[in-house]
Amino acid sequence: ARIFRCVEALAAFAKEHRELPTLGFTHFQPAQPTTVGKRATLWIQDFLLDLEEIEFRLENLRFRGLRGTTGTQASFLSLFDGDHEKVNRLEALVAEKMGFTRSFGVTGQTASRKVDQANLATLAGIGASASKMGNDLRLLAHLREVEEPFEKEQIGSSAMPYKRNPMRAERICALSRHAITLAQDPAFTAATQWLERTLDDSANRRVAVPDAYLCIDGVLVLVENVSRGLVVNPMVIRKNLEEHLPFLATETVLMLATQRGGNRQELHEQIRLHSMAAARRMKDGETPDLLERISKDPIFDMSLQELQDLIDPRDFVGRAPEQVDGFLEERVQPALQRFSDPSLSPIGDPDVRV
Repeated sequence: ARIFRCVEALAAFAKEHRELPTLGFTHFQPAQPTTVGKRATLWIQDFLLDLEEIEFRLENLRFRGLRGTTGTQASFLSLFDGDHEKVNRLEALVAEKMGFTRSFGVTGQTASRKVDQANLATLAGIGASASKMGNDLRLLAHLREVEEPFEKEQIGSSAMPYKRNPMRAERICALSRHAITLAQDPAFTAATQWLERTLDDSANRRVAVPDAYLCIDGVLVLVENVSRGLVVNPMVIRKNLEEHLPFLATETVLMLATQRGGNRQELHEQIRLHSMAAARRMKDGETPDLLERISKDPIFDMSLQELQDLIDPRDFVGRAPEQVDGFLEERVQPALQRFSDPSLSPIGDPDVRV
């Protein structure tokens, strides 16, 4: 239910900003533009994979069965005077009473502790999805492009009043990291069960298992809160994009100049030299002047206005808006309909204070 609400909120955000161009980043270096909405779909897709994983775990959850001290069912066989069919029948009735359709084929004293390992791995996967989103938001907050909700009386920094630290995103990452590390506990437990069982698993799982569930519950409360209150700063996004777009548009300039009869190798070398010079200006704190340099270079025979007309941000985002539309319609909406059971809605106010 928590994930459902997060996906629902992020889907609305992605739809609203489906075509808002923004600078893409690879290695956190400027790259081909995308859109704000398209970037949000990457977060949604991770959470949809988590929903599929949860479905798989629930569908494959099995009953330990009535197996006795070491899993041999010796006491039940004695109770029914050696009637194996009655032992099997009793186990089937108890499993049904407990709400299970399947039982493990064999067990020791306990069901395999790989069940805990698998379940906490699923929770760790949710933590990874949330942390990825949280880290992205922390980077975007630094760029001032997208910010998490900030309450009217919230203190952004105890020492520097002007700051708006991404406290919710940081907390998402911190708690997610804890849940991810907790996934190791049941893996070690499953790996060190001696023969029919030992008791060193008991104290460990009573801490690790509930802690992981409670931790992820808290993470998703924060993710929903952030998702419903994201603040987009279009002017900052546009400024950052316009600063770097001329460099990203050099391939388009090269193609057009080549089509007009220019020598591709010579044009490429000139663009490389102009780009390096303009980039040096940026590093020196000055405004980049790549388009101006190209317009003054006779080898290109292109005016400044013509070059500026070539770099409409919307022409560089590819199919990002259409990808958002298709993803929301074909993947997100069916998933939301599948998980729209009102009984799954968590109780309580999703607002949080940090």
